Parts: sequence; structure tokens; C-alpha cells
Amino acid sequence: MRTIKVQFKPVGKRYFFGVDKYDVKDGDKVVVNTIRGLEMGYCVGEIFNLNEKNLTSELKNIVRIATQEDIKNYEKNKEEQAEIILNTKKFSKNHGLEIKILEAEYTLDKSKLIIYFESEGRIDFRDLVKDLAEIYHTRIELRQVGSRDGAKVFGGIGPCGLIVCCKTFITQFDNVSVKMAKNQSLSLNPVKISGNCGKLLCCINYENDLYTELRKHAPDIGDIVETENGPAKVLSCDVINKNLKVKYQNEDNSFGYLKIDDVKFVPSYKKSNNNKNSDDEELDNALNLE
Repeated sequence: MRTIKVQFKPVGKRYFFGVDKYDVKDGDKVVVNTIRGLEMGYCVGEIFNLNEKNLTSELKNIVRIATQEDIKNYEKNKEEQAEIILNTKKFSKNHGLEIKILEAEYTLDKSKLIIYFESEGRIDFRDLVKDLAEIYHTRIELRQVGSRDGAKVFGGIGPCGLIVCCKTFITQFDNVSVKMAKNQSLSLNPVKISGNCGKLLCCINYENDLYTELRKHAPDIGDIVETENGPAKVLSCDVINKNLKVKYQNEDNSFGYLKIDDVKFVPSYKKSNNNKNSDDEELDNALNLE
């Protein structure tokens, strides 16, 4: 089936849509029908053939290539978003709702107004919806999102000194666990390994596969390895530079620094990234991981 990816926001998630009768290319603006309604997005990449056996649901086709009228309506809808956010904030304050309004957007035909908000708990926003419906005379949908999505809206500077990844290139959030931080010998201090959203840093996931592969060929902390000076216990292991700190099992109990290639051991690292011990789960809960 002829398919192309469609994106609705500059750093948003990409969705597959069928291309049955249109020849579109990268960057072309198109109108598609989503679960939210009629929306305008732009094509990413080129048309490719997707095996229908790999589909978990029916693939919708592009409705049409966006016309000048579609583009005009889209821009007009965007101009109204700032006022909608201000009014929503005002009404939510009047009703005593403790929510953070993030975004507001119309569907292309204005059949639905979707407002995204962040809150720590469940919110009864029925009165808020009534106030908004009296002004905008369309179907109102308030959608609660997680803190990662909230950070993606506001952006900011990460601990690396650069603009946060979710604002620059991450289109979809991957799972990040404390297991990955341990795998890279990072500090388990939540302040140091958490992003602006309060969740684990997304960048912890970037090099995890490399560390996992290297640890398959390196001893674990606590392992006993054979050295030129006899057996020694591994105290720390730098898999990137292949350095070990060991404590010799002799009468002196002296310490030494060796290369991984200079010792003999039986590889024992067979743990999966998805397996967590109780300490990992406890720290994950403390960080409110999604």
C-alpha cells in the first residue's frame, strides 16, 4: 500500500496515511481525517510501500492536498489560539481549578476545539467547558497530558546547556528507566538525572545500547577476576575506557588499576534492560516515571 508519513507540528509525532490517488512529496501540505477531526499537516519523506500485514488498524487515506483556502483557515485558527488560552486560564481561575493550560487548537473546520492542560490530579472541568462553549459555540475537548508533554510545549535549557531535546528533535518519547542510568554508572541522585519535566533525562536512552553491548564483555562490580598478581575483586568498571579498579585478594588487600583486556573472567552480564530490581522500581516511583 502506498504510504507517506504526515506530521502536524514541527517536532510532533509522525503518522502513516495512505496515498491512493495523490502524488505528494516531502513538505507538501495535506488535509487528513484523524480521530480528532479534519486536520492539516505536512508530508515527511517520500512515498513508500507498506505491507498491509504489518498494520494493526485500517490505514486512512489523505483526504486532499491542502488548498489555499485550507491554508488560510489553518492560519486563521492559529491566530485565535492565544486568546483561547487566556480565556481558559481566566475561567479555570474563576472556578478554582489548579491546572496549567498548555495549548489550544481547532480542527481545520472548527468542528472541535481541543485544549491541553497539565494537572497533578483528576479535574472536574464541566463548568469550565460550559463557559468556553458559550463563547466559541463548538465542541470543546479538554485533554490532560503528562509533564513531558508540558515541558515539550514550554521548552527550556537542559543540564547540557542546550535547548531541551523534546523541543528540538524528539518526536516521540521513549521509555527511560533507572536501569539505564545504572548501566552507565550515572549518579542516582534524582536531581542530577531528571529533566525540566521532573522525569528521567531522555538522553540517558541515547547511549544505553552501546553500554549494554560493552558490559557483555566486561566484569560486573563485585566479580572476582584473575590477574597477574592473583585473584582480585572488581570495585569499579569503566567500560568505555576499559579500565578496572580492583582489590587484590591477598594478605595486603592492596588496590590496583587494570585494563579489562589484562584480566581473565567469565562474562556474567545477561540482564535485560526491561528487568528491574526493587531498588530500581522504588526510584522510578520517586521520579513519577510514565
